[in-house]
Amino acid sequence: MCGIVGLFLKDESLQSELGSLVESMLSEMGDRGPDSAGFAIYRDPVDEGEVKITLSTPDDDYAWDDLVASMESDLTVSVRVETYWNHAVLAVRGDEKAVLAWLRSQRPEVRVTSAGTDIEIFKEQGTPAEVSDRFGLAEFRGSHALGHTRMATESAVTTEHSHPFSTGRDLCLVHNGSLSNHNRLRRKLERHGITFETDNDSEVAAGFFTMKLSQGLDLEEALEDGLEELDGFYTFAIGTKDGFAVLRDSFACKPAVLAETDRWVAMASEYRALDHLPGASQARIWEPEPAVVYTWSRA
Repeated sequence: MCGIVGLFLKDESLQSELGSLVESMLSEMGDRGPDSAGFAIYRDPVDEGEVKITLSTPDDDYAWDDLVASMESDLTVSVRVETYWNHAVLAVRGDEKAVLAWLRSQRPEVRVTSAGTDIEIFKEQGTPAEVSDRFGLAEFRGSHALGHTRMATESAVTTEHSHPFSTGRDLCLVHNGSLSNHNRLRRKLERHGITFETDNDSEVAAGFFTMKLSQGLDLEEALEDGLEELDGFYTFAIGTKDGFAVLRDSFACKPAVLAETDRWVAMASEYRALDHLPGASQARIWEPEPAVVYTWSRA
């Protein structure tokens, strides 16, 4: 059992409140998964020619300035860095593939949690309240965010196995459920160039959607293909640079509720995570149908 939440803001005037709203949503789901928690937030897009990369390490006192100095020296790139507990967000002007390859070879102790122009992913072991507090989630502003609190079933209790998972630029996924064909799909996706950091089945789902989007499908089409090829029980919430989506399997075994007003759309595993949102009492509230794709976009 896990808890997932998502909030997509239509009203830009709410963006300064995004972090505090999502923190409350995520904390409400704490008893659905005490092992670890995490969130993806879309905010502060970097300039053209730059890539934003979020990194994590088990070391609370990691020498991020040394990493930046070495990267700039070795690759002739320019880097800005902001640190949050044991994570850092880099804005790098340079070749993204070269930067990621350098990190893998020169700093293997550091994990890449996300890369893109807008996305930042933070996750760690602990309850949602503890994790949100350590990263200062309540102070974050942005356009949309997803969160997850985990009770491990398919893999170990580690930061690496925590959600959200990101396997492509500005894409992330949170998942309540389990996939039965993830090992076969993993091998297929690896042949298509998708790389994985863990043995978690949810990361395979993220990789599947990354592959479909790279083949030219839009988000709705990619999720429709997921209904055909992903076996198991799942409720997914997916974020992209400009979009948000929710999908349940054809049996709809895992709980989900959606709520929408003219200012926002939100989802959660249980309604109690939504009832504090501004205007929730006037929102349209419904249970998403099995095997139906729900998407929202700014584009």
